[in-house]
Amino acid sequence: MVLAAKQTLSAKIGFSNPLLSRNPSSPSLQRPPPSLSFPSTALPKRTVLSLSKPLHLSSLRAEFPLRCSAYEADKSEPQPIDAAAAEETKSEAAKKLKIGIYFATWWALNVVFNIYNKKVLNAYPYPWLTSTLSLAAGSLMMLISWAVGIVETPKTDFDFWKTLFPVAVAHTIGHVAATVSMSKVAVSFTHIIKSGEPAFSVLVSRFLLGETFPASVYLSLIPIIGGCALSALTELNFNMTGFMGAMISNLAFVFRNIFSKKGMKGKSVSGMNYYACLSMLSLLILTPFAFAVEGPQMWADGWQKALSDIGPQFVGWVAAQSVFYHLYNQVSYMSLDQISPLTFSVGNTMKRISVIVSSIIIFRTPVQPVNALGAAIAILGTFLYSQAKL
Repeated sequence: MVLAAKQTLSAKIGFSNPLLSRNPSSPSLQRPPPSLSFPSTALPKRTVLSLSKPLHLSSLRAEFPLRCSAYEADKSEPQPIDAAAAEETKSEAAKKLKIGIYFATWWALNVVFNIYNKKVLNAYPYPWLTSTLSLAAGSLMMLISWAVGIVETPKTDFDFWKTLFPVAVAHTIGHVAATVSMSKVAVSFTHIIKSGEPAFSVLVSRFLLGETFPASVYLSLIPIIGGCALSALTELNFNMTGFMGAMISNLAFVFRNIFSKKGMKGKSVSGMNYYACLSMLSLLILTPFAFAVEGPQMWADGWQKALSDIGPQFVGWVAAQSVFYHLYNQVSYMSLDQISPLTFSVGNTMKRISVIVSSIIIFRTPVQPVNALGAAIAILGTFLYSQAKL
C-alpha cells in the first residue's frame, strides 16, 4: 500500500523514480505522467524532473513586454539644453548689468571730479601741479590698500612694466593736456571737443592698426566732427591753448585705451590694480616735467593767494579733485577690463553729456543757441556711432 501511494504521488508531480522503475508490471508506471496546466507559450506541456541527475533551474522568458517606469521622476528631469541656454542668458544679463553699474558710477564720479577740478583751476591756475597731485593721491590710496590687505597686491615683473610704459606716457600726456584745457576754457567746451574722441579712435584704428569698419561708422563721424567744429567756432570764450589741449588729450587717450587693452590681455593683473600701477608710473614720468614747467616758487605763491581768496576750504577742493580723479579712472579701467577700446570710447563720450550739462548749470556758463546746436549735433553723432558699432 505504501508503495502504491508513492507511485501515485510520483506520477502526479511528474517525478521519475529509478527505485520504483524496477517493477515494470506496476500499472501506474506504465502510463505517462499527467501534464501540468500551463499555457503553451509559457512552458512545455510536460516537465519531468529526474532525481538521478543534477537539478538544473532555468529562468522563464516572458513572451509579453515588461515595462517599469517612474512617471514623476521622468517629468521632473531637467532638460540639459534648455538649462544651459537659460544659464548662458542669465550670465550675459548679469554681465551687462555689471558693466552698466560701472558706467553709471564712472560718469557720476567724473562729474564730481570736473566740478572740483574747475574750482581748483579757477583759484589756482597751475595745471601741471594739479595733475601731479591727482596721480600722487591715487598712488598713495592704492599703496595703503595693498598694505592693509583691502586689495590684493598685484604680481608684476619687468615685462609688465615694460608693456605698461607706453600706456603711462599716453596717459600722462592726455591727463595734463585735458587739465591745461580746463584751465583756459569752460568745462563744457573742453568736453564738447573731447566728445570727438570716437573719430580719433576710428582713424587711429584704421590707419595704424589696419582695422576696417562699416560705412555707417564712418558716416557717423561726420556729425561728430561737424558738431565739435560748430561749437568751437561759436564759443564765446574761445582759447587756442584750451582747444589744442582738448584735441591732444583726445589723441593721447585713444592710444592709452588701445595700449591698455593690449597690455591687459594675458595678464593676471585686474583693472583696478592695472590703473594703480599706471598712476604710479605716470607720476614718475610727470613729476620732473611739472617741476621744470612751473616750479616750487610759482606753486608756493599761488597757494598763498588761493588760500587768501577762497579760505581753508580750498584745501578740501584740492583733496576732492585728486581723490575723485583716481576713483573715476579706477572704475573706468574696471570697465575697460570687460569691453573693447571702441566701446570704452563710446562710453567715455556719452559720459560727457552729463558733464557738459552739469557744468553749465553749476558754473552758469553762457551758451549761445548755435553753440548748443553744435554740441547737440556732436552728441547725436556719438549716438549714431554707438548704434553703428552694435
